[in-house]
Amino acid sequence: LLATPFIRSSTGIGGGIGIPHGKLKQLESLALGFGLSRKGVDFESMDNQPTHIFFLLVTPENSTGLHLKMLARISRILKHDQFREKLLNAATSDEIFSIIKEEDDEF
Repeated sequence: LLATPFIRSSTGIGGGIGIPHGKLKQLESLALGFGLSRKGVDFESMDNQPTHIFFLLVTPENSTGLHLKMLARISRILKHDQFREKLLNAATSDEIFSIIKEEDDEF
């Protein structure tokens, strides 16, 4: 999924954030992943800066409403500078999960 040019080129939104997303016919429910690169990755961001924080969203092909709702939620929580800073400074996956849960307890 991440190797497709459409997914990679359209999801580096700037500010160190990437939200690769897509839909799969074979998928039965939403799949959400998180990645962190302290060094940063060239993700062809709109601001040409390295991407550090990644949320991967994959939904079933027929779930446009769910897909858009989740993109909006992810985008909303990533607007907060303090939230992004906490993620970048997290030392463990448990800490990352707690930070995300604290920001949006529906995740």
